[in-house]
Amino acid sequence: MKLDIYKVDAFAKDAFTGNPAAVVPLTSWLNDALMQKIANENNLSETAFFVKENNVYNIRWFTPVHEVNLCGHATLASASVLFKFIETEAEELNFQSKSGALSVYKIDENNFQLNFPTDNLQAANLSKEVLKGLGVNATKIFKGRDDYLIEVDNQNDVEAAKPNFEFLKTVDTRGFLITSKGNFTDVVFRGFFPKSGVNEDPATGSAVTSITPYWATKFNKNNLSINQLSQRVGYFNSTLNGDRTLITGKAHLYLKGEIYI
Repeated sequence: MKLDIYKVDAFAKDAFTGNPAAVVPLTSWLNDALMQKIANENNLSETAFFVKENNVYNIRWFTPVHEVNLCGHATLASASVLFKFIETEAEELNFQSKSGALSVYKIDENNFQLNFPTDNLQAANLSKEVLKGLGVNATKIFKGRDDYLIEVDNQNDVEAAKPNFEFLKTVDTRGFLITSKGNFTDVVFRGFFPKSGVNEDPATGSAVTSITPYWATKFNKNNLSINQLSQRVGYFNSTLNGDRTLITGKAHLYLKGEIYI
């Protein structure tokens, strides 16, 4: 069996920034075990697979170790591949996922806007041991759909955090987002997902659905510029639109190839 595969830097500024995702278009679903093996072989934070049914693309995402319910950067990467190679006349694409309906609007050849469900944050607590494992002093803690959101004092604290990933693997959550006001953007954050096999994610679109409502309320404005301060840096602009979050970012195609199974 031969399958097309693409690698796309999503929420990027240029090549080698943002988050690389693998995209594997399918005409029918492979079995779950095989999709997981392909994702493990790719060894990226996510590999996306999609199948078209009627006018909707059913999409699934796998980390190297398991399937996830929502992934922003691999959806952006998938949409960019579809717009460039498959749905070349389209301006908007509709997806169906384990997190419900998603859509992506094409702004231009490299810039796209995702329409995702807004997260619902609830005040939460973390033990001193977990905060020590994150390497931060928290000012506020919330729990969202999948992740903990931890506000810290400033951007320097976000940058200086040195998590103990082996310890954090033992905590029952998808991940941790540490965030503050930015020095040059409205908001900065970092995302840690060791239980999913991704110690630090370069650019996490699904996290922006948590970051956006939190900071939009604090700033009393709905449009935000956001940087994810990974080594590669993720670049986002977001808009809070009630129960939906609009996330704008750039995708850069890195490679197109074939895999043989």
